[in-house]
Amino acid sequence: MEKRIGTALIQIENRDNISLLNETISKHSSIIIARQGLPRQNGISIISLVLEGTTDEIGSLTGQLGRIRGIQVKSVLLKNK
Repeated sequence: MEKRIGTALIQIENRDNISLLNETISKHSSIIIARQGLPRQNGISIISLVLEGTTDEIGSLTGQLGRIRGIQVKSVLLKNK
């Protein structure tokens, strides 16, 4: 399957499941090129991930993250040329 470049934007609305979030991200570290955390004063933090992997690999990561309570995730993928 063809690899794609993409990004995942994660909004943390509730910090109760941060350990599960970090564990899930660590399990998928092979497709993560970069990670940037943005703590905000309003209590809602953001993590931005730059990813390179198949659509299945990226979908697995974002699907698992999306099932964590208090976490929202959106992803965008580009086709490799």
